[in-house]
Amino acid sequence: MRRTLPLVIAFGIGFAMLIQYFIPHPISENFYNVIVQQWFIIIFAFQFVLALRSFFMHHIRKISQKKEGYWFSAVAIASALFMAIAGFATKRGPFFDSLYKYMYAPLQATMFSLLAFFIASAAFRAFRARNLQATLLLVTATIVMIGRVPIGDYLWKGMPDLVEWIMTVPNMAAMRGIRIGVGLGAIATAMKIMLGIERSYMGGE
Repeated sequence: MRRTLPLVIAFGIGFAMLIQYFIPHPISENFYNVIVQQWFIIIFAFQFVLALRSFFMHHIRKISQKKEGYWFSAVAIASALFMAIAGFATKRGPFFDSLYKYMYAPLQATMFSLLAFFIASAAFRAFRARNLQATLLLVTATIVMIGRVPIGDYLWKGMPDLVEWIMTVPNMAAMRGIRIGVGLGAIATAMKIMLGIERSYMGGE
């Protein structure tokens, strides 16, 4: 029963949502609104509690076992508790807003700014002209980067138009192909879950 009931629920909800998409009726639309706006919010709340438990258990385990970098886990737990207490104590007042604005937001911006260096490193490795495909990628990326800055228009007046053509024709064609592949993959995954072939959401089968 512990295995059968989740499969029945997944198949029932998935099939109902599939049928609902093709039935433009008020009852169907109300059903969709109830499922998405109410049930999903309730499920998300329970998932958030489980995520918090997993977060604390993971970092507490690292601290107790004195793994490498365990003090980062201590900082993470202390920061999470401090922000939670500050939010409840001040009812998200000016003090909490200041913490978010002057601590959380700058740290988030710093993290994303560091990602730029990893992207640059990955681009350097990908743009090595080792074969025809890599050479085309290197040349196209160079044209796009130069054409997106004022120096491109200074070097050649037609550079912005060339970049626009690259972005709207070959790039858009590639993006559509990727989106079609992603859509087909999502459909295949959904069908595997509905038919009970994919059961990893029940514990890693």
